[in-house]
Amino acid sequence: MSGARTGAADFRALGCRGRLVVTDAGRLEDCRRLLARELAAVDAACSRFRADSELAGLNSANGRLSAVGPLLAEALAMALRAAEMTDGDVDPTVGSAMRTLGYDRDFALVERDGRPVRLTVRPVPGWRRVRLDRAAGTVMMPPGTTLDLGATAKAWAADRTAQMLAKAAGCGVLVSLGGDTAVAGPAPSGGWRIRVQDVTGHPDEPPVGPHTTVAIRHGGLATSGTAARHWRRGDRELHHVVDPRTGLPAVTPWRTVTVAAASCADANTATTAALVRDETAYAWLNSIGLAARLVAVDGTVKTTASWPAERNTEAAA
Repeated sequence: MSGARTGAADFRALGCRGRLVVTDAGRLEDCRRLLARELAAVDAACSRFRADSELAGLNSANGRLSAVGPLLAEALAMALRAAEMTDGDVDPTVGSAMRTLGYDRDFALVERDGRPVRLTVRPVPGWRRVRLDRAAGTVMMPPGTTLDLGATAKAWAADRTAQMLAKAAGCGVLVSLGGDTAVAGPAPSGGWRIRVQDVTGHPDEPPVGPHTTVAIRHGGLATSGTAARHWRRGDRELHHVVDPRTGLPAVTPWRTVTVAAASCADANTATTAALVRDETAYAWLNSIGLAARLVAVDGTVKTTASWPAERNTEAAA
């Protein structure tokens, strides 16, 4: 593959902006078609905003034992794993809380709806009450439980598709979905250069807010924050990161948290959990050896000991 040109394509999927980069431009079109097909399948299985999705059917089961397909079962298994890893800080049973906050449709529509909402502290049903049997292909959960896989599904999909495309194309692949970035296969010279910023943006556009560029060779990198997806309902400023213990937007000292990890799913799990936690998030991320960059509400930046060297060059995604 010596001398192969890099190819890139932008797209929209799963309600967000995406970017595909391959180290062999000759494989770009094949990879883009395969990626579009796989992401359409993920959307049909996991979307909370589609009445015809498999997840919507599961959420309407109201306590009955339900059959689930292998794709949704895999996505739900990842969500339950994230909940276990974070002691419930990342919990897929926040769906009803999200709906109460007004995040019950594509985010572009949520921003336009300023009607007041009545908010009360109400813990979510809890991930431990969800019974997934992957061998049997069934799920059981308490009546009234609404699952939302938004905290893990995009990162899981980025990992899954990057690995699939790298194997099919025989080259290096980067898949970014709304700031959740996974890489697989041989990395380009110098690694994959990724711009980290408060608000997800196109790499060819000027960055918004605090930003930097890092290089990774494997695994994934994710950024979660309250700066990009927030909205007003009446006189309340709301955001999409829910504290499962209250059912309300997390009260956090962090504006954004970025983590590089062995997978994009692990990175995104850690960033979401860090936002739900208070000032202890920094010490937690450092103690478990994750490379992290945290931006406080006042703009102060803290990085853990294993955060990669920052580079002042243009990013690939």
